[in-house]
Amino acid sequence: MDLAVAVIIGAAFNKVVNSLVVDVLTPLIGAIFGAPDFSALKLGPIAIGNFLNAVVNFIIVSAAIYFFIVAPMNAIRLRKAKEKEQTPPEPSEEVKLLREILEVLKEK
Repeated sequence: MDLAVAVIIGAAFNKVVNSLVVDVLTPLIGAIFGAPDFSALKLGPIAIGNFLNAVVNFIIVSAAIYFFIVAPMNAIRLRKAKEKEQTPPEPSEEVKLLREILEVLKEK
């Protein structure tokens, strides 16, 4: 069930980030370099524009996933680990029984 939720959220997140890249960042970068889209860029006979679009999209999607999903999850995991270290575990029933036996033996 968790995997299904992750896939659905991932697909929705991908649509949002792709829209950010296509509708906001690519035109902004294109305005800086004088072309609204990289798909028209060519290096001699090699058309590198679509490749550059894919690279920019990949970098932005990767950064968004890292900063919005991976980094917060790591922070939560680290905080939970610190909380777990601070509270000592409850001794088991065997340990409690052995301590009682030790106390009785010390009294004798």
